[in-house]
Amino acid sequence: MSEDKNIDEARRLLAGYRSSIDNIDAALIHMLAERFRCTQAVGVLKATHGLPPADPAREAQQIERLRRLANDAHLDPDFAEKFLNFVIREVIRHHEHIAANGGTPQPG
Repeated sequence: MSEDKNIDEARRLLAGYRSSIDNIDAALIHMLAERFRCTQAVGVLKATHGLPPADPAREAQQIERLRRLANDAHLDPDFAEKFLNFVIREVIRHHEHIAANGGTPQPG
């Protein structure tokens, strides 16, 4: 009987953790959406003023900064860098699209 009680408690705890994970995932999606709304505006500004879609110096600074933040938060800095590199590549792709379309952002 005690084992059944332990399993029930484990399932209750698991459900609570999963609920928190679901909330965090939703927050991440909303934060990424807001970030990409801002980077779309940056892409339009760059295209309007003939600035290049990529800024390697800024990207290097951001990667260094994110690695420090990750380290301070006890998150693997390599993982954080890979994540930021993925986001940066996507932003640059959007900026290139905006520049190729005369400053018009892509939908969505």
